[in-house]
Amino acid sequence: QIASFHTGAMARARELSIRQLNGRSIDMVIISPNDPAAMHAYPQECCELGIPFIFDPSQQLARMDGEQLVESMRGAKVLTVNEYEFEMARQKTGMDDQAMLDLVETIVVTKAANGSTVIGRDFCLDVPAAAPAELIDPTGGGDAYRAGLLTGLARGYSWEVTCRLASLAATYAIEQSGTMTHSYSLPQFAERYRSTFGNTPELENLLATAVKPQTPDLAGTQWGAWEVGA
Repeated sequence: QIASFHTGAMARARELSIRQLNGRSIDMVIISPNDPAAMHAYPQECCELGIPFIFDPSQQLARMDGEQLVESMRGAKVLTVNEYEFEMARQKTGMDDQAMLDLVETIVVTKAANGSTVIGRDFCLDVPAAAPAELIDPTGGGDAYRAGLLTGLARGYSWEVTCRLASLAATYAIEQSGTMTHSYSLPQFAERYRSTFGNTPELENLLATAVKPQTPDLAGTQWGAWEVGA
């Protein structure tokens, strides 16, 4: 990948606070690559406000030292990283898996075509990937995976089903060129899930609680012409 980057408005993210949401009900926060000062502040705010959060350092992991990483992921419901980032986190913190699990509830490690591994304090689960029809562009696959991860976690699904949702969401992204050029309807997603992983009660729940918008022609990039209700 060849990338160019300008911080733009992100350079002022440190001026924003979760507390500015004025008591709005927040089910979960995902803290992804951002201004380093903001990434350091938001986990502490979530802990103080009692809001579950996912810590997703991604590209910013390289610039964090061990102490910053430890303080930022402390109290997270989930730490999500790929294999390379997981090894880097181990090296920077000097921690093994169990030591990290004293700081975070669960670790999700994505492994591209090899699926993902969920590491908890008393379990370890391997979940296979959903094979793409054709691999066009891997860019954006990780973000799509996290969208599926958030969907499953917000609905209280099992880790196995949650990571299957995430894997399939990522597969749609990598089958297209560009990070937001893919689309699908929820029924299409459900049918592909069934053909890949088999049926599950959680999938029926997802379909049953979907809300069709008033303007179905305005398809979103994640659930197509359907919106997933909370």
